[in-house]
Amino acid sequence: MRNRNTIEFLAVWEILHNPDFNRVQFEAVKNEAGLNRFVMTPTKWIEQMNAKGIVSKSGRYGGGTFAHSNIAMSFATWISPEFQLYIMKDYRRLKSDENSRLSLNWNLNREISKLNYKIHTDAVKENLLLPDLTIEQQNFVYADEADLLNVALFGRTAKEWRNTNPDKSGNIRDYADIPHLLVLANLESYNAILIEQKISQKERLLKLRDTAKRQLETILSLDLKKDLLVIENK
Repeated sequence: MRNRNTIEFLAVWEILHNPDFNRVQFEAVKNEAGLNRFVMTPTKWIEQMNAKGIVSKSGRYGGGTFAHSNIAMSFATWISPEFQLYIMKDYRRLKSDENSRLSLNWNLNREISKLNYKIHTDAVKENLLLPDLTIEQQNFVYADEADLLNVALFGRTAKEWRNTNPDKSGNIRDYADIPHLLVLANLESYNAILIEQKISQKERLLKLRDTAKRQLETILSLDLKKDLLVIENK
């Protein structure tokens, strides 16, 4: 703890986690850190800085110095290069696993959205397509209803998204995150029901927009990453 880098690391942790950290006293101590005459102990650090990241207890049973896991790992990596390499390797593994799981969930929700879109297009075909429409006119109706969902969820049509993102391939839905894909799947089913009920497109847009807003607010209020990991662990 006589090391200046150690003192600065402990201070950064306290600043992030401890609103009562004595910054004024730390500045005075930092100027002395690293000098031969400088001495710092856990107890001294706690008392002078009002620190909370380290706890020092006296006594034969239960006594010792304890630290938050971040601080403990920092000390361990300083002591052992092998431990430091292990932490770095394991961190990369965990991030890779997390990205794979999130990618899997994204693909799953994209597929669910595509399946629901089949329900959506069937409703359009059975209720909105007139028998004398040309193929081009039929495609326009399908695209028009798809854009209805895009506007309700993303606030823009597919063409408007392409105009503002000329460097990207695919469509707006390919770049949607998991919460938006979840809501999109719901909107496709809901719009199919509204179409079968003969509700006008203008009224459907208002209903879909309101539904999208409420569902997004609910989903985004959750820790989605954590919930997905919990579900997968089960």
